[in-house]
Amino acid sequence: MFGRLCVFTRQLSTRRTAQSGFVGRGLEEFFENSQRLPISRDQTGRAWSASELRQKSWEDLQKLWYVVLKERNVLASQLEETRRLNIPGKFFSNKSRVIKCKKSMARIKTVLNERRLAWDEAQKTAPPQ
Repeated sequence: MFGRLCVFTRQLSTRRTAQSGFVGRGLEEFFENSQRLPISRDQTGRAWSASELRQKSWEDLQKLWYVVLKERNVLASQLEETRRLNIPGKFFSNKSRVIKCKKSMARIKTVLNERRLAWDEAQKTAPPQ
C-alpha cells in the first residue's frame, strides 16, 4: 500500500528531476541541513535591492521568488519548532532573515508591477494594427 502511494505521489510531482538535478525530499525541505533547528548562527546575506532585480529576466525573477518563498517556509518551520520546544526568543531568533525575505519578496512584486504598468502604457500608446 505504501509503495503504491509513493509511486502515485511521484507521478503527481511537478518537479523536473532529470533536467535540473533537483531531487525532492518531502518534508526535509522545510528544514535547513535536515536539522530541526540550526546548531550555529551562519552569516546571511542582504535583501535584494530593486535596482538589482530590475536587471533580472522574468524567468530569473520567478525562480528567485520561489527560492525566497522556500527560505520563508524554512524560517517559519524553525519558528514553530522553537515554539513547540518552548525555546525563548532571546536564545533563538531569525527575525532579521524573515525581514530580509519579506523585503526581497516585496521588491520582486514591485519590479513586476513596474513592468506590468510599462507594458500597459506601451499598449495604450501603440498604434492599432
